[in-house]
Amino acid sequence: MNTKFTKPKGFGEILDHTFSLTKDHFKNFFIIFLIFMAPIFLIEAIIQLASGTSFFRETGQGSNWFEQMLSSFEQSGTFDSSSLTSDLALILTGLVSFFLYPVAEGAILFALNHIRKDEQYTVGQVIKQAFGRYWPMLGSSILFGLIAFGIAIIPLILVGVAGGVTAAFIHPVVGVLIGILFFLGAALGIGLLLTRWSFYFGSVVLDQISPGLSRSWRLSKKQTWKLFGLYIVFYMIISAVSFAVEMSFGLLLGGSVLLSIIRNIITLFTTMFFSVGYGVMYLDLKLRHDADDLKELIDDYNTPIHS
Repeated sequence: MNTKFTKPKGFGEILDHTFSLTKDHFKNFFIIFLIFMAPIFLIEAIIQLASGTSFFRETGQGSNWFEQMLSSFEQSGTFDSSSLTSDLALILTGLVSFFLYPVAEGAILFALNHIRKDEQYTVGQVIKQAFGRYWPMLGSSILFGLIAFGIAIIPLILVGVAGGVTAAFIHPVVGVLIGILFFLGAALGIGLLLTRWSFYFGSVVLDQISPGLSRSWRLSKKQTWKLFGLYIVFYMIISAVSFAVEMSFGLLLGGSVLLSIIRNIITLFTTMFFSVGYGVMYLDLKLRHDADDLKELIDDYNTPIHS
């Protein structure tokens, strides 16, 4: 058993373990995601080239180089909404990503589980294991998505109604402020609630429990705020890296195909990093939960039975 997986971790320890695992097993993790994400990137690049986008540099409108690059940068990574080809590209890449990403994430979880047990593994082995859980993963992900959409849309409607009523009967400024407060409160509540359910995927993959929502709820008990904070930190890291790359290459390359390729490669890295972090969080929750169960069994065993 890998000793780094044998004790519960704090906030910083989870981040540190995520970075070290990503660094130490970068090659295997990268290959896993490359296998599943490269076809999506290739489809997008081909469609962009077919629609007339320049490979090396795509300039926009403007009287000088800087204005042209800035205009192109603002439009970079987007397709012309009036183009049927572009719309089909967005739909196609989105669908392919939806059906392939769960396998990549599942393979990462299986790889982390082998690392936890100090077992040797191959990329092909963990991918095969992930495909063995494909339909439960896909079905549970669809269910989670529907639940997330449902609990997100209802509060937004209530916020809009509350703000509108307040603005109509009291004062527009008060209505806006109340709407903002309701929105922030609803966003926090939704975030915490989805955090409690978000570890369904690890349950489906490693524990073979579908759809895994109830187990996720039990695992995340008393850990919700920490997990929610970790999600925020991961999001901030990923956003900062993506923004830095966008600013570094965007003004030079404009909305070219090459910029899209670079952006996609960075997305691959950041998605891989988040997937490893998610796996570390899940295995930590699993360790805590299993330890609590064992403790309860020991307490029950040591408790005398009164006749």
